[in-house]
Amino acid sequence: MKAGILDRTINNLWRVWGEVSNSTLSYIHGGPRPELPPEDLEKVFDKVDKCIDGIGDEASLRSQAAQIGQVYIKLNTDGRRNFLIELGKRYGVDRHKVDASIDSIKQAGSTDPERSLAEEKLRRALEPRWRSLIGRLTTLPEGVKFLVDMRAEMLSLQPKEESLTHLSGDLRVMLSAWFDIGLLELVRIDWNSSASLLEKLIAYESVHAIKSWDDMKNRLDEDRRCYGFFHPNMPNEPLIFVQVALVDGISQNVSELLDETKPAMDPTEANTAIFYSISNAQRGLDGISFGNFLIKQVVEELSKELPNLKTFSTLSPIPGFSKWFSNQINEDASGLLTKIDKKKLSLYSDAQTDEEILTDIFGHIQQKTSYSSETDKELSDFFIKLAAIYLVTAKGKNGKVRDPVGHFHLSNGARIERVNWDADKSARGREQSFGLMVNYLYDLQDIKDNSTSYESDKIVAQSASVRSILRG
Repeated sequence: MKAGILDRTINNLWRVWGEVSNSTLSYIHGGPRPELPPEDLEKVFDKVDKCIDGIGDEASLRSQAAQIGQVYIKLNTDGRRNFLIELGKRYGVDRHKVDASIDSIKQAGSTDPERSLAEEKLRRALEPRWRSLIGRLTTLPEGVKFLVDMRAEMLSLQPKEESLTHLSGDLRVMLSAWFDIGLLELVRIDWNSSASLLEKLIAYESVHAIKSWDDMKNRLDEDRRCYGFFHPNMPNEPLIFVQVALVDGISQNVSELLDETKPAMDPTEANTAIFYSISNAQRGLDGISFGNFLIKQVVEELSKELPNLKTFSTLSPIPGFSKWFSNQINEDASGLLTKIDKKKLSLYSDAQTDEEILTDIFGHIQQKTSYSSETDKELSDFFIKLAAIYLVTAKGKNGKVRDPVGHFHLSNGARIERVNWDADKSARGREQSFGLMVNYLYDLQDIKDNSTSYESDKIVAQSASVRSILRG
């Protein structure tokens, strides 16, 4: 699906940019090979030099940028890597100019206008030369989307090159300015949206795969909502989108939430909105945060449309839990098991040491394909407690929680409300968190205080039930 969308995007750019430049065919004919070997690279960068140096009028420079973009599109992965590395190496910040500008500032002292002129000279010197090419690419039809996809390729290329890291970082700064939250439009997506947009939702969904068009239709039923952020320069491309279920009470199982056989609920009778999937659609915009604004705007939108909604919660994955548990066994298992835990888990392990018991439990839960709340109560109680420990206490050097989904919601002011056993029966859910999921509750009265406490004091907001679990 993603390949199909990419192919159509490339073909469209090739067609549109060909219209921008009448000389494209003569330039491309007999042009660079897909892998862009050194001799071909030099020929291409002769054109890049002229475009960056601004040789010609603005119309011809725009045409040159279109030609360069078309060359890039036709390269294979190796060729694009060679192109991007060379772009980063040749056209970064000119350090000689920077040093000269600093000397000018020192010589000017505090005297105006000499000081102001020297400072302006330094500002210009600190700007990488590749920005000239990037700026001209933005003036082309769908040029912004081209640059977003180009940065996505930079992020995926391995191993990393220093010049590529600088180029990607600077492009992120430029994209951050272009994609300011004030320029974004919140759009509701429903079954009447264009087929091409719905196809992109299927391709970009990153939390719970959309398995079919029937599944897609179910997620857009009358008791469901889907919203996305869009940018004027990419009107047909969602930047990020969230899927919401309107239900009675806080959901604790995603399979039930996505069950296509269940009848739709009257949304005016729902009291809870469950945010069960938030997907970033554009890899090239990594490092630019939209999610916190998206959730807050969707809460406002839903509150206006359906004043009967009183509770706003997520049903979220715990992507780092399984790996963390495995690391605890291998590195330091002490402290995870109480005497009561060992007694309850004796049904699953007759080992004596904490490490051996946890290893047995780890193997046992990986082998199970289904669980029962009755026969597996000891197991479920232990893993719910373990997940709570991970979500609240496993932190990085910066004092923030390690779980990326948890960090996102806690930063936005949510609290950890409840950990759910056997909530995600998918293979991915089993692999990343043994099927456990968590509800993050957005209590509108506490969002600001929770966010401030987490950001400034690293305090993790949690419900009374979670605190009780942690106390054992």
